[in-house]
This record gives sequence, structure tokens and C-alpha cells, in this order.
Amino acid sequence: MDLDEALDLALRRYVDAHPRSRALHERARRVLPGGNTRAVLHFEPFAFRVERADGAHLVDVDGHRRLDVLGDYSAGLLGHQPQAVADAVRDRLDTGWALGGMTEPEIAFAEAVVDRFASIDQVRFTNSGTEANLMAIMTARHATGRDRVVVFAGGYHGGLLYYGPTGAPLRAPFEHVVLDYNDVDALERELTVNGERIACVLVEPMLGASGCIPATAEFLDALRSGVREVGAVLIFDEVMTSRLAPGGAQQLTGVTPDMTTLGKYVAGGMTFGAFGGRRDLMTAFDPEVGGLAHAGTFNNNTFTMAAGVEVQRIVTRDGYLERLSARGDRLRQRLADVFDSSPLAFCVTGWGSLGAIH
Repeated sequence: MDLDEALDLALRRYVDAHPRSRALHERARRVLPGGNTRAVLHFEPFAFRVERADGAHLVDVDGHRRLDVLGDYSAGLLGHQPQAVADAVRDRLDTGWALGGMTEPEIAFAEAVVDRFASIDQVRFTNSGTEANLMAIMTARHATGRDRVVVFAGGYHGGLLYYGPTGAPLRAPFEHVVLDYNDVDALERELTVNGERIACVLVEPMLGASGCIPATAEFLDALRSGVREVGAVLIFDEVMTSRLAPGGAQQLTGVTPDMTTLGKYVAGGMTFGAFGGRRDLMTAFDPEVGGLAHAGTFNNNTFTMAAGVEVQRIVTRDGYLERLSARGDRLRQRLADVFDSSPLAFCVTGWGSLGAIH
């Protein structure tokens, strides 16, 4: 049996084993383009539909039980039903939501985030990592009075800020330049030629969606020194890499950006994003000082605020994230050992609990 025949057989087996998911896919396609509203979840010939979560497992509508090693692309880091998060949400159910006002958990959540990350003196909450990155860019453009945004090929900073091969049609229309990741020479040329025009450099300490490629120490050092020298703002997108340590990747590398963006697991699976940084940058949103209006009906969603407080307690105590990263390192090494002994051209990359097979 050749590769094409094996793939065809696997597809037929999948289709035969998922009649209910197939029917729901056809139903969904009538009202949702492609049958979904989140492109990354689509795969051929159709995705299975989840009926419920059971600990670290997903059970689909056809009764198949799968071990989940994806964790909703990091949003489900604590699992599908973390008890502390569930309890916090239930408490809010008893006291009301959509309040149109501020609550004490909003302060406690912000305090916990500021305590975690060396680069964050003050923080603002959003509804997603996409919003967080857009707001961070606009903050940098406002603070510097410049327009140019430097990003890196393969970088994913949200649905409107994807710099992979298919991202251009929906990309936010900033003046931007896309450089190769980990290319110090290209970075230094851009800073030398256009330094006075650059508002910010937006970078993941590890390319996530493009294959879990860690930044080199040389690259991060060049970013920190070069961006500071031209008076621009260095933004770390730690939506994914914040899980690597209590203080995120910036703690592990010793490179402190000017601003940091967050999302995914930080609110235990609730709708969430955040951007924060140096006080002199964030004070632009203080009505008594800068007066920039940052609105959003659900920025301080009471479920998110309450859940976020509990999540920070969990991930910052008793070596939780350190143990998680160590398990990821061990898994990646075991996979590498298997691939090294195989005639097939496979490899694995990553950092801590984040990894990708190529």
C-alpha cells in the first residue's frame, strides 16, 4: 500500500466512524461559512463535534473519547473543568453579571498580572489576544508619534495580525515590514535604515502557530538593545509563552520588553486578553493624564475577572508551571529519540510545554 492509498483508507475509516459529526458539519455549512467560525479548528474531510469534556479527554457526538494534548491551543492549559475556575464562575452566577460597573476581582486580577510579569507596571483587559496586540500597537504608535510596525514572518498575533502565507487579506492595514525570524542581520539593517520611523517591534519569544520555533538569545538581545536605541517600543506577545514560567518567557530569557500582551489560559478558558507595560506608556489611558479611550463592553466581564484571580493563584504556586515545562521537555526529548531512530524525516521543536512535530 502506498502513501496515497493509506491516506485514502484512513479518511474513509474516519468518515465511517463519525456519521453524527458529518451530519452536523453539513447542517453547519448552511449557516456558517465552511461549517465553523474558527478557522484553525477545521480539517478535512470534516472536524468531529465535541459533546462534552471529561478531565483531560474530549468525547465527541459519535461517542469517541480522545486524550486532549492540544488544550485549545493553550486556552485550556488547566484542563476543561478546573474546579477553582468553576467555583469562581458559579459564585458570579449567584451575584450577577453584565453589571455595567467595576468589581473588586478586576483589581485583584490586575494586581496578580502586574506581580507576575516584570515588564508590566499597569495593565488593561480586553476580550482576546487579537485585541490585546492591536491595542499594544496603537499604544506604541501614540506614544512614539510614529507609524511603522516591525513584525516577523510566520508570526501570529491574532486573526487580524497573522504574518503567515495566508494572512495578508485580513491583515490590519498598518505600515509594517515583515522580517525573517531569528535573522539578526535583517533586524539590524531595518533598525539602521528606518529606526526613526519605527513605532514598535511586535514579536513572540517563540513562534507559536508557525511551528514552535524559539528565538535565539542573540536575536532577543539584538531586539532589546536595538529597539531601545531607536526609541521604539518592544512588545512581547506572550499569549502562549507566558505559560513557560510564572514570569513568562521574559523571566527565562532575562529580556524585559516595554509592553507585553496576554491571552488564552490566563483566565482559565474564559474570553480574555490583556496588554500592559511601562507606566509611562500605559498612563495614556488614565483619564486624569492621557485620556485615551479604551472601551469594550466585556473588557471586565465578571466571569473572566473572577476566574483570572483563581488561575493566577494556581499557576504561580508550588512550581506549577515549572513542573509543566519539565514534562514538556521530557516528552519532546522522547519524541526526538523516536524520530532519530526512524528513517522518516520527522523532528520536533518547542520550548517547555509547547511543542510541534514537523
